[in-house]
This record gives sequence, structure tokens and C-alpha cells, in this order.
Amino acid sequence: MQSKESVVAANTNIEKSKTQPTFLQRLRRRLVTRGEWQLYLLILPTVIYFIIFHYIPMYGIQIAFRNYSITKPLSAAKWVGFQYFERFLNSPMFPQLFRNTLILSFYDLFIGFPFPVIFAVVLNQTQSKKLVKFTQTVTFAPYFISMVVLVGMLNLFLSPTTGLVNKMLGAFGIEPVYFMAEPQWFRHVYVFSNVWQRTGYQAIIYFAALTSVDPELYEAATIDGATRLQKIWYIDLPSITPTVVTMLLLAVGKILNVDTQRTLLMQAPTNLVTSEIFGTYVYKVGLINTQFSYSTAIDLFKTLINLTLLIVTNQISRKLTDESLW
Repeated sequence: MQSKESVVAANTNIEKSKTQPTFLQRLRRRLVTRGEWQLYLLILPTVIYFIIFHYIPMYGIQIAFRNYSITKPLSAAKWVGFQYFERFLNSPMFPQLFRNTLILSFYDLFIGFPFPVIFAVVLNQTQSKKLVKFTQTVTFAPYFISMVVLVGMLNLFLSPTTGLVNKMLGAFGIEPVYFMAEPQWFRHVYVFSNVWQRTGYQAIIYFAALTSVDPELYEAATIDGATRLQKIWYIDLPSITPTVVTMLLLAVGKILNVDTQRTLLMQAPTNLVTSEIFGTYVYKVGLINTQFSYSTAIDLFKTLINLTLLIVTNQISRKLTDESLW
């Protein structure tokens, strides 16, 4: 039997719980009293986007562990465990896919990552504001070119018969080069076309960080007789180091996410030895051959590798530079 005191205490707690506002009521009161509802309204579309296109699709991860068929509901598919992961790791395609994806990713990171940083630093040191705005506009424009149009331009300029590049090579007595067909040229064309398209867009982040630097630092450096290179080394680069580290960590976190659309459009039967990557193989296995469970397992494996690299590089960055994502 409960004592009279315990009954009274329980009733008191019930009454308090009834009078205390709920979480939604507290949130509504906070938004109204602090006037923050406009800010939350601004980020609402982004939150909805991530929920619909990033969080809800996580439900489909279980396809990698089931024998899924599009003709049956997912709940009716039989659990097969790690069968499709073992099949992929034992597949003769695995070494080629892993090697091609890794080489292309690191090549793109090694060449493509420094370009926006260097470009932003050079723009920041340019005295003419009109020249800076003109250069930003010209270099930013390629980012809006459709991937289909971009690859069409590559085929046009690099054509072995009518392409401008091969005509220039022919003027020096060099035989036509099949840039879009020969496997040894695929990675170079991919990386440098990516640099041309994205440098202006990616440089905006670093340029914005540089514009926040106190102008008095440059004035003091000028008085002390610092050269332009010294200003870049001792003022510009330290100022954007946190931004550079953050962007580098994010780039490493998606190191295996090579642009599938660009790669697929640039592929030819003659260059598959270097152009076949995780993304293109998943597309062919999943959407063309309708092996959904197998393709999901491959993509999930790639995601786990990316996550592992992100965690490792974040820990290394925290120890070496005191900068990290979390």
C-alpha cells in the first residue's frame, strides 16, 4: 500500500506536468518573444530538402542487405546479410573500380583543390576593382554550363579531325590525338575540364574570407617594407587557413564521389580501362541490369570508405592545425 505522502507527491507531480508548457509551446513562445521566426523560416526550405532527399532515402539502405525485387514490396524481400558485399569484394571488377576511382579522385584533388585558393589570392592582390569583377564574371560563368553541353564542347574542341586542339598540333607536324577515346588521356581531360568549370565558383569562398581581413594589416606590412609575396605568405594564407582546412576535409570526405555524370558522358568503349569507376558501374548494374541490391551494396561500401576517410583526416587535422569539423 502506498503511503499518503507518496500519493500526494505523485498528484503534485501530475499537476505540475499539466501546467508546464510542452516543447512546441516553449519553442513557439521563444520564436515570438525573441523575433527569431524569420530566421527559422529562411532555413526551413534547406531543412525540408535534406529531410526529403538525404534522410528519408536512408530507409533504402536495407536494400543492400535484402534480395530486393522491384515487383515486390521492400518488406517482403528476403534478408541475405552481407552476401552482396562479399560478391562485390570478390568480383574481378573490384580492383579496377577501386583503382580507377581512387586515382581519378586524388588526381582531381591534387590539381583541382589548389587552383581556387591561388586564384582567390591573386584576385585579392589585384588593385583594379573593375578587372577583379570582370575576371570573376568570366571565370564564374562556366559553372552554369550544363554537363551535356560541356562534354559536347570537349568533343568539338578535341575532335581528331575537326577539333581546334588537333589542328594546332597538326600545324607543328604532330599526328592527331584521340583525346576522348584513348584511355591514357581520359584522366587529364576529366581533371582539367573540371578545373576550368569550377575554379571561379570555388574561389568565391576563399575570396570572401580574404575580403574580411583587416586592411590595417596590409598598411602596416607596407610601412614595414613587406613585398607582395610576403603579404600573401604572412597575411593572406594564415587568414584563409581555417577555410582551406574545412574545404579540404569536406573534399576528402567525398573522395570516392567522382562526378558520375561527367564520367559517363565522357566514356567510350575504348577508354573503359581507366574511366570505369564506382559511380558508372553502379549506374550500369543498378539501372540498366536492375540488380538493385547489388548496386546499393556497392554504393554503401563507397559511402563507408568516404566516412572513414573523413573521420581519420578530421582527427589528423585537429592534431596538426587545431582545425576540425567537430
